[in-house]
Amino acid sequence: MSKLLIEPAARIQGLEEYYFSSKLREIREMNLSGTPVINLGIGSPDLAPDETVIEELYQQAIPANVHGYQPYQGIPELRMAFASWYKRYYDVDLNPDHEILPLFGSKEGLMHIAMSFLGPGDEALVPDPGYPAYAAVTRLSGARVRTYPLLPERDWLPDLDFIELMGMHRAKVMFVNYPHMPTGKRATRKLFEELVAFASLHKILLINDNPYSFILNDEPLSLLSVPGALETAMELNSLSKSHNMAGWRIGMVAGRKEYLDYLIRFKSQMDSGMFKPMQMAAVKALELGPEWYEKVNAVYRERKVIVHELLDFLKCTYSQDQSGLFVWARIPATEESGREMAERILQKSRVFITPGFIFGPQGEKYIRVSLCQPMEVIQEAVNRIRYM
Repeated sequence: MSKLLIEPAARIQGLEEYYFSSKLREIREMNLSGTPVINLGIGSPDLAPDETVIEELYQQAIPANVHGYQPYQGIPELRMAFASWYKRYYDVDLNPDHEILPLFGSKEGLMHIAMSFLGPGDEALVPDPGYPAYAAVTRLSGARVRTYPLLPERDWLPDLDFIELMGMHRAKVMFVNYPHMPTGKRATRKLFEELVAFASLHKILLINDNPYSFILNDEPLSLLSVPGALETAMELNSLSKSHNMAGWRIGMVAGRKEYLDYLIRFKSQMDSGMFKPMQMAAVKALELGPEWYEKVNAVYRERKVIVHELLDFLKCTYSQDQSGLFVWARIPATEESGREMAERILQKSRVFITPGFIFGPQGEKYIRVSLCQPMEVIQEAVNRIRYM
């Protein structure tokens, strides 16, 4: 094969392909050569959105005048729906005209934030374990990743005193994520108050990534409910997990107008607005009552029982009290790593479980199991692993 005419940019040379992108390609190849792999690794809801949401998408797509470009800030109806949702479930007052920006999923928002506020010479505080995208967008911006540990002995909560001792004079952004992925740890109001005070003291932009607050969690909590949070923080949210709309790519970021104005500058160079019928369907989803979330969570609670059975067979330990779409578990105290256990299970049982190392060094001895498969599929995974 001939040499490339040009070399890729330095920013992409230092960035590996997203773990799930390469692993799912491997799984597709395995599926062509034998028993299909059961995927318990990905947090992509297998349940459908509410029927009224799907019907709204259909009806809104019929008129001829809805297929053109839409505003970069999203349509007013969607911003108002997000504001009402935040007031109803989080008791947070947001100005829909200036403090809410709809996104193509919250992952897009992470990139906008990094590119708008970080650059060479800056640092971002990134949790370990944590969502790999926080480090990825930081590196793409040219800034340096400064990880801070989340430890089981601290119940996966940050040690702010330790972070200060790390030396953080170049830190401009701090990523937090509660309810936390992958550990399932929920935030407390006290933690959010401490984080806001910490960010204010050190003049850091605090980013809470909050897509899991309705999953197996009876008390959704927003960082923005803390007095003074809007001065130093923004919050990302999404319909992917809470409304079974992962493929729709609909999310939002909330925060102070001046912060969002910078994001719009960057975002307006990247897209030309979201399809209006999808925005109107999202409005319908945001109007759903508590019974919607309870119906979804009833399914996940049933599935969690079988996942616990799987983990018990593997002699893993885990907390019964986890939010989100996964169960995070420590593997037995052997020479085997979480990565080796996950690979052994994949090759012998053709069941894919996520190894914890992808979330950072603190996850080396952990695995993560998804709840996003029907009961019978999870039970089949249990049976395969039991007899591997």
